[in-house]
Amino acid sequence: MTHTLPLPDFTHERVEVITGRRSGLFIAVALHSSVLGSALGGARLWTYPHWSDALGDALRLSAAMTLKNAAAGLDAGGGKSVIALPPGTTLDTDRRRAAFLDLGDAVESLHGLYRTAEDVGSTTEDMLVVSERTEHVVGLPDAVGGSGEPAGPTSLGVYESLRATLERVAGTADVDGRRITISGLGQVGSRLAVRLSAEGARLTVTDVNPAKRDLATELGAEWIAPGEEHLVPADVFVPAGIGGLLTDEVIDALDAKAVCGPANNPLADHSGAARLAGRGILYAPDFVVNAGGVIYLDLEAKRLGTRTEIMERVGQIGDTVRRIFDEASSRGVTPLEAAEGLAAERLAAGGRQPALAH
Repeated sequence: MTHTLPLPDFTHERVEVITGRRSGLFIAVALHSSVLGSALGGARLWTYPHWSDALGDALRLSAAMTLKNAAAGLDAGGGKSVIALPPGTTLDTDRRRAAFLDLGDAVESLHGLYRTAEDVGSTTEDMLVVSERTEHVVGLPDAVGGSGEPAGPTSLGVYESLRATLERVAGTADVDGRRITISGLGQVGSRLAVRLSAEGARLTVTDVNPAKRDLATELGAEWIAPGEEHLVPADVFVPAGIGGLLTDEVIDALDAKAVCGPANNPLADHSGAARLAGRGILYAPDFVVNAGGVIYLDLEAKRLGTRTEIMERVGQIGDTVRRIFDEASSRGVTPLEAAEGLAAERLAAGGRQPALAH
């Protein structure tokens, strides 16, 4: 489900909006910031009720990437691209290829200020198509020497963040016996569900795709109808689908001790962080929690460390979450404010820091 949201404030360096000359589809490439280096952010292929919803998504997501990359200590700015499908549109093989060739042209027009990658709705194979039109793309398939699918690193970062969150609300990072609700069983949500189930978590899961119920059965997880998952008592609620899920109404009814998940921009409004805090619900900021994939892609592309070293760096996201919780507590602010402060400090300094430093 896509939640229609108002357009955010425009704070971007540059936005390219085109109608793809091959595909005829609306494509937006949003460069929010290149202060810390060439921007990095994925390409989303999604259905939107109107082109303005797609543009708003690109603006919000690219701004979130600036925060994500800065807070992660990467020498990378924030950007995002969106290919919008009108409602009811299904792409055949030829038109899908045309769409990603068009995206490649749009990315190339920014002359290296923005690098794209796979995201919701797109794949590493799609990025191989993009690479026919521009070299400013990362996350190509392993088979051609690329870094491959980043969902594994993303899910590792989420897992470590969830453990840090449980430690704060339950006194231990152990997931065994903990009630965890996962809303969205895509690439990251599914991986997380498999791992948590293997470690003894009591899972409740949902997805807008009813076929995902098979995974719930396989894992012995409780399946709940989409839109009702926030009503299930949980130690941690994990938004793992499209953003905007946590509206004021959902927050007011949310039966969980904490929120920690990979969805980008899960808060329908920035004020949702204070609303969660007001209800005593701990919020792990999304752009810190879900940074594993972008850390992996950026460091792999720049050959900054072996894969083992890079995955160790991803695993340290949990420690970053702990520091943010501590900072929020000591300053009397929300974890979101503390995380934004961390990112703002790096952006203000504009300096380069070793990406593997910790």
